[in-house]
Amino acid sequence: MTSFSNIDSAYALATEQYQSIGVDVENALKQLRATEISVHCWQGDDVAGFENTGGTLGSGLAVTGNYPGRARNAAELRSDLEKAYSLIPGKHRLNLHALYGEFDEPVQRTDIGVEHFRGWIDWSRDQGVSLDFNPSYFSHPLADDGLTLAHPDEGIREFWIDHGIACRRIAAEMGKAQNNPCVNNVWVPDGYKDSPADRATPRYRLAESLDRIFEEPFETSYLLDAVECKLFGIGSESYVVGSHEFYLGYAITRDKVLCLDAGHFHPTEVISDKISSTLMYVPELLLHVSRGVRWDSDHVVTMSDELQAIMQEIVRGNHLRRVHIGLDFFDASINRIAAWAIGTRNTLKALLMALLEPREELQRLEREGDFTARLALMEEQKTMPFGAVWDHYCATSDVPVGRQWLDSVREYESSVLSKRSESPESVIA
Repeated sequence: MTSFSNIDSAYALATEQYQSIGVDVENALKQLRATEISVHCWQGDDVAGFENTGGTLGSGLAVTGNYPGRARNAAELRSDLEKAYSLIPGKHRLNLHALYGEFDEPVQRTDIGVEHFRGWIDWSRDQGVSLDFNPSYFSHPLADDGLTLAHPDEGIREFWIDHGIACRRIAAEMGKAQNNPCVNNVWVPDGYKDSPADRATPRYRLAESLDRIFEEPFETSYLLDAVECKLFGIGSESYVVGSHEFYLGYAITRDKVLCLDAGHFHPTEVISDKISSTLMYVPELLLHVSRGVRWDSDHVVTMSDELQAIMQEIVRGNHLRRVHIGLDFFDASINRIAAWAIGTRNTLKALLMALLEPREELQRLEREGDFTARLALMEEQKTMPFGAVWDHYCATSDVPVGRQWLDSVREYESSVLSKRSESPESVIA
């Protein structure tokens, strides 16, 4: 076990060192405590959901691995989430997809309502966890050909429009119940495997469908609409209707939140470089922090250069109030609770590192044209005692310090996860 006296001593020394370069550690921790990460529910069950229709994941999405113990119903998923939250410092949100409602019998996605999410709303109130939401435009027979809101068949298009309308109403009720905005994010898989003969018409159909979905007015105090782009996917390698340029223009002209997913761009293209420029023209950003490996494979977030760059851009531009930070990865090859803990803790670590930068001094040197000193200070601060501040934050947040959280995961795996059936059939709690 890590000694609390050692943690306190190391933190005191770290605070002095940071003060010597003009950094207020307590203020950095205050900002970190106020930042809520939206943890994604779908890591806990491999994006299966609880529709109980026997359908399989589709529409260009794939989860690899068969690690035992996935959540099979809402009660198990909530239990796993509570365990994950107990390992992560701070108070954070939960991001739900529409197919995670609690359905006593099969319900068409056009007919889902807040009653199917009452259990989640009650749980979120009890846990002090706010909710975000997403319509589910995948894993459905009417999405099998890779088109939904941009479909040439008007009937299919109407089905998905009605689903989007139903989801906005659910999200608005969530926002009212929690007394803060629920971010409702729209992503559709629409695209073609091979080169299309007409790139324009599907985009006009998508824009018209989105306009229909967003027609009903809601107060932004309880509902924020976001739209999410993608470069390509499995089955849409050559053309995606909702490209970055499409949604950037849509968000600007319709005053919507723009979602940037770290895995939805060319492998050499990063979202950190887009934050400051897009915020000049859109009201707010939603980030899906992920880790693509060669393609949009949504690996668990690690402490990468890009993760640090994302958080640096948010902090250096003073954008924390305009950026909603969410996670989006799904790995079934490792313990799913550990995946949540690793990804969320790394995201918070990167944010803390950015908050501990001497950014006022760095920006002053830049304004004065002293690029030598700017580079020197950027490099020197990388060896500052960040770890001591992180350990202090975990200890004072009553969560495990260092690798101790892994022992807690192993105990939960032994006492809870190992007793779950490996059958893929959903179980009613």
